[in-house]
Amino acid sequence: MPAAQPQSRAAVLGEAPGQVSLTRRYRVPPEKVWRAWTEAQALSQWFGHPGEDRAPTVAEIDLSVGGRYRIAFEGANGEMNEVSGVYQEVELHSRLVFTWAWQSTPERVSRVSVTLAAVDGGAGTEMHFVHDRFFDAQAATNHERGWQPAFEALGAFLQRKPQEA
Repeated sequence: MPAAQPQSRAAVLGEAPGQVSLTRRYRVPPEKVWRAWTEAQALSQWFGHPGEDRAPTVAEIDLSVGGRYRIAFEGANGEMNEVSGVYQEVELHSRLVFTWAWQSTPERVSRVSVTLAAVDGGAGTEMHFVHDRFFDAQAATNHERGWQPAFEALGAFLQRKPQEA
């Protein structure tokens, strides 16, 4: 199974207006993908363009229904970006649903759903990602453009040897 191969394009192109929907497969168990989303140290290693000559990503996570998260990272333009939200669903190793709002536009709250399923006898993971409830179609397009490289970075992070991750 190839690492992090996209299984579908963003739904911005047809599935549902104002929605980004992607499915990826990773050659690691669901527990490792779960940790990449839910442990601050792991999240900071793949989210926000790590490894490029930018300030490190900062992540704070209270992983519980009603708990909050915050992610801050330096964008390509050198400005700091910050996104935060509240966990609405937390199902260990299988599903996360959380709100998503940029510090610069806190009134524009969208929603992210991440569903993980074991494949290949538990040695791999299929991740279904949906980001919806956008303010407008342009916001969906902008997020789709941002999530594509984020998932490339996630795939690279997941393939690292344990001592590197």
